[in-house]
Amino acid sequence: MTTEQDARLREALARIAEIAAAATQGGDESGGDEHGAYRVGTNGDGPSGTDLGCRIKVLPARLTESAAATARAINPVNAPLAAPLGRVAPLDPERLTVSTARYWGPAPRQFTVSFVENTPADLRARILEHMNAWNEWCGMTFVQTAGTGDVRISRGPGGYWSYLGTDIRLIPANRPTMNLQGFTMNTPQREYDRVVKHETGHTLGFPHEHMRSELVARIDPEKAYRYFLATQGWDRRKVAAQVLTPLQDASIFGTPADQDSIMCYQLPGQITRDGQPIRGGADINATDASFATLIYPLASPPVNRPAPPAETGEADDWDEADDVLATATS
Repeated sequence: MTTEQDARLREALARIAEIAAAATQGGDESGGDEHGAYRVGTNGDGPSGTDLGCRIKVLPARLTESAAATARAINPVNAPLAAPLGRVAPLDPERLTVSTARYWGPAPRQFTVSFVENTPADLRARILEHMNAWNEWCGMTFVQTAGTGDVRISRGPGGYWSYLGTDIRLIPANRPTMNLQGFTMNTPQREYDRVVKHETGHTLGFPHEHMRSELVARIDPEKAYRYFLATQGWDRRKVAAQVLTPLQDASIFGTPADQDSIMCYQLPGQITRDGQPIRGGADINATDASFATLIYPLASPPVNRPAPPAETGEADDWDEADDVLATATS
């Protein structure tokens, strides 16, 4: 490419970025949430419309110690330990990854769920049905409450996002822990399968599978910078943080990355080194299910794992007066 062609390309990308930025930021006065994340094609190999991709929310830095204390109170094995994986050692068939910092522990657990907006009963039931799809294989269940839930779902602006695992205990009661922008009874079934189950996986402690080092290594950074500038208006710093920074191996336990996991988002072939897309999962697959069974069984002794480093995600914040401090109970 000549210097002149390169200049024209940069000018065109900059213009597209302005349009994309205006579209993604319109109507969001908070300045903290971009609408959407990845723009993918129906076959995973090119753009064909805006896909409201998921972002993991991260607690304010001042709550790091409280988050660690809460995670340890809920499940003592989240404390720094050097013990082996114990019962979860034979993981050869499994691929899904869990964050050890925010693991709920092996005991069966029931989460209450409430909705921020006035949500029709049939829609509440449909969302809960898809959240409880995980319960087919593990001891975690979700039930509606008329009060303030452990999981608080909004359908407002901001795309699709969730806090990770035990972090939901640190979110002020007047704020959501999960966002399903625009979900209605008319939302296609495939989106319930793909999005609601994915966000529920985050609540269970599962990070993004496409941030595994094996999959990040497939991405060509320069292609990714150009692509996300054009489609999302992201600068290089944001692309590096959201797409190119892999999870550290010490923060997770599992086996080789699974690009068909429900926790893996689809990424187009135009940003990969070999031109092949990272397929992404459309529903809970067999390896997701078997892994959930293994780490969240109906009954099992605690699992010891190493302590994690800080998690990669999108920072969030609120008034310090609303902080939820660490508790000594589960």
